[in-house]
Amino acid sequence: MNDPSFAYFPRRLCALLLASGLAVTAHAQTAAVPELQRAEQAVVKAQRADADHYAPDLLELARQTLVQAQTAALSSSRRERREAAPLALRAEADADLARVRSELAQVEAAVQARRNEVDELRQRLGLATEGAR
Repeated sequence: MNDPSFAYFPRRLCALLLASGLAVTAHAQTAAVPELQRAEQAVVKAQRADADHYAPDLLELARQTLVQAQTAALSSSRRERREAAPLALRAEADADLARVRSELAQVEAAVQARRNEVDELRQRLGLATEGAR
């Protein structure tokens, strides 16, 4: 009968237990942080690659999906928090695709500009264009 109940625990021990419980809960809510960070970085890279100009729809989709992932990660619902990582991965993939399409469009534009320069130089020199051969 000498077993102490929880009512007799010192306040500091109770505070420590409560803090530990809160820390575990906070860690569970931020479990998707690595995926979110990668998705954020992918969106920034896409913006730097002028995806706003060359792939605006994809970049906007990536941004919206990233916001959904961030909202899910902070949700009080366990089910929604579980959706944060897949949403972040989808946002990362969309942002990467937007970046690659933007880079491709820029390379294609540069190639076309060089072809135009070559054609112009051929005309100046009086040479036949490649298509006329």
